This record gives sequence, structure tokens and C-alpha cells, in this order.
Amino acid sequence: QVQLVESGGGAVQPRGSLRLSCLASERTFSTYSGGWFRQAPGKEREFVAAVSRSGDSSHYVESVRGRFTISRDNAKNTLYLQLSDLRPEDTAVYYCAACLTYSTSTFCTARNQYNYWGQGTQVTVSS
Repeated sequence: QVQLVESGGGAVQPRGSLRLSCLASERTFSTYSGGWFRQAPGKEREFVAAVSRSGDSSHYVESVRGRFTISRDNAKNTLYLQLSDLRPEDTAVYYCAACLTYSTSTFCTARNQYNYWGQGTQVTVSS
């Protein structure tokens, strides 16, 4: 059982930045690829970004590519999401998730592939 705890959310003005962190409870976190999803009010939870176990491969939804950066530090059992050039439409609860992956260079993008989820952290972008 892997427990994931997000932090780093908050309120920011448009074009501002935030860094989200996701701390995993298990030292076996390196056996999971990591992902970030978000859910805005009245909308379904959507994929944002994913990173492989090794951290060498990543993938982003088109709307955040070039503005968000996903990374991980396996020594610290932590997944990160750097959010830059934030827009009001980025306002949502952001969730981190872990997907059991046998290859070190692949990642998961579908919600139903993920095995464990954090409780979410709110990001609000408003002037």
C-alpha cells in the first residue's frame, strides 16, 4: 500500500508559478511511474502529466506542454510538478498518482492504470 501526500498548492495570480510535491510513503516508489491529474469544479478528472520510473521519459496534455514540468527524486520518494505561466483555466484540485510499471522508461496516462492516489491539493489562479 503506497500513501501519497501532495503539498504546494495555493492561490496565485495569472502568469504566476507554483511547485507541487507528492511524497510517497514507500521506498519502493521507484517501482512506480508517476502522474498528475486535475479536476476542476463540474468537470471530470483529467490527465496532466506523467513521468517514467527513471524520470527520463515524460508526457503532457497539450494544454500544459511548455508551461508545466513533471519530475521525480526517487531518493526522496517524491514526485514534483512545476507549474509556470499559470492561467485561470488551470484552477483545479491537483492529484498525484502512482502506477505500477515494469519498465523503467514507460509511464501511464489513463486514470484506470493508476494504483494509488493522493488526496489532492487546490490550485487557484485568479487576479
